[in-house]
Amino acid sequence: MSGFVEKPEPIEVPGLVHLHTGKVRDLYQNEAGDLVMVASDRMSAYDWVLPTEIPDKGRILTQLSLWWFDQLRDLAVNHVIGTEVPEGAPADWAGRTLVCKSLRMVPVECVARGYLTGSGLAEYRQSRTVCGLALPEGLVDGSELPAPIFTPATKAEVGEHDENVSYEEVARQVGAETAAQLRQATLAVYSRARDIARDRGIILADTKFEFGFDGDTLVLADEVLTPDSSRFWPADTWQPGRAQPSYDKQFVRDWLTSPASGWDRRSEQPPPPLPEDVVAATRQKYVEAYERLTGTAWS
Repeated sequence: MSGFVEKPEPIEVPGLVHLHTGKVRDLYQNEAGDLVMVASDRMSAYDWVLPTEIPDKGRILTQLSLWWFDQLRDLAVNHVIGTEVPEGAPADWAGRTLVCKSLRMVPVECVARGYLTGSGLAEYRQSRTVCGLALPEGLVDGSELPAPIFTPATKAEVGEHDENVSYEEVARQVGAETAAQLRQATLAVYSRARDIARDRGIILADTKFEFGFDGDTLVLADEVLTPDSSRFWPADTWQPGRAQPSYDKQFVRDWLTSPASGWDRRSEQPPPPLPEDVVAATRQKYVEAYERLTGTAWS
């Protein structure tokens, strides 16, 4: 069992129809048929949406996505139409709202990996492959791969695990032409972002994208290159052979699995509220990622 500790009631706004409440984002449709995506401060870990929020998290994710969309504009068409808050919406939606094109979404998590860790490392230790792609012997946790690889996953519902799949399986599901487009776009965007991040002293270990079609045009959608969708590591402390410090929910995961939380991850009990020091440390990691990448102070 997993999911929301307590699922929030959708906010009613005149002229908007609530479509979906995700782990972090709430999705609406306006009268023009466009999507209105609002990033909350919710935090998820171990397939649970936690009872404690991280202040400013939704705004940071939104503003960082907008910054990346701008950096990638010549490489990938994106879904953003504007950032205006719909009339009658809560004032708190400012800075965390994207008005987006309604797309025909491709049901694939498009993951790019430039370094070996996480579920890729687990598979590699068993078979020397990741999503069926053969990798050299001798790689360890944090190793840089010879070249970035496309390792797709199926999209799961809230509370379920995404499942890594082979490129061939993606081609069977969405067609060979679309699969080839997804792979090319994913690796191109990852490579551009990796170089930008590296210039700012950050390693982009891996990331996931979502794409949809506007007619025949492949469009980059959802959030992009945030600490929620990517592993960012400080370049100056990178050391293969161990877990790397990262700009994400590391403090949350560490506390939840520590004796201090009193929570058994294997049980069906929901996780407890986060202590103030874990909330503050996690927020600071998100702020630091934003500031280091964009070169702009968070306010």
